[in-house]
Amino acid sequence: MSLAPDPHPRRGIPLRALAPNAVTALALCCGLTGIRFGIAGDWERAAMMIIVAGVLDGLDGRIARMLKGESRFGAELDSLSDVIAFGVSPAIIIYLWSLQYLPQFGWVFSLAHAVCCALRLARFNAAIDEKDQPHKSAGFLTGIPAPAAAGLALMPLFLFLWLGLPIFKATYIVAPWTAFVAFLMISNVATFSWSSLRLRRNIRLEMIALVALIGGALFSAPWATLSVVCAVYLLMIPFGIRSYARVKRRRAATAAGSVPG
Repeated sequence: MSLAPDPHPRRGIPLRALAPNAVTALALCCGLTGIRFGIAGDWERAAMMIIVAGVLDGLDGRIARMLKGESRFGAELDSLSDVIAFGVSPAIIIYLWSLQYLPQFGWVFSLAHAVCCALRLARFNAAIDEKDQPHKSAGFLTGIPAPAAAGLALMPLFLFLWLGLPIFKATYIVAPWTAFVAFLMISNVATFSWSSLRLRRNIRLEMIALVALIGGALFSAPWATLSVVCAVYLLMIPFGIRSYARVKRRRAATAAGSVPG
């Protein structure tokens, strides 16, 4: 006996999807609040708002999976939030802090970051239903994700707040660095994702202790810690490229071995 279709299907967002979507909206608000602090010249709070938005962005997906609240609406909201919080907001903060002193071209470099962030997320959304995604199937990302790009773009500001050296605010340093980070976002470089990282059993306790120490350092010396974290992430990019190259060679050897001679 088959059940007749419901003539009045339920519409809207399921209740279990409200929590992750609320976290996403909160991340968006943090990114916009960073612009407000940037306009006021409060660079420490402006940078911290972007970091808080990054933390919230990392939580919303995990909350959605834990509550089984994934939805197409949540995915679209997350992309829109990322464009604003990690594309538009850092671009405006960097412009107000440094690039406004580069005549004519300062705003172009700021635009490059925001536009490349939007292009990256549009590429991600366009390929979300494609089956042939070599990087994703191997557990890697294509280019650097938007939250990481926002942190890297703000790295000169972190160094300035940490060391107080005017050179980190110089436009001839900030402008090419902003362009470099924007390029990494839309590049085809394979970078590590959480699923591609594998820890040996004998060092898992040490890693937990390291994460705890990093968390404590963020409260006691936030700008030094964020600068070091950004530097470590940059150093991991070549290792990600090399690791994916090994996966690619292994796949090619397996495919060659499966073809009859």
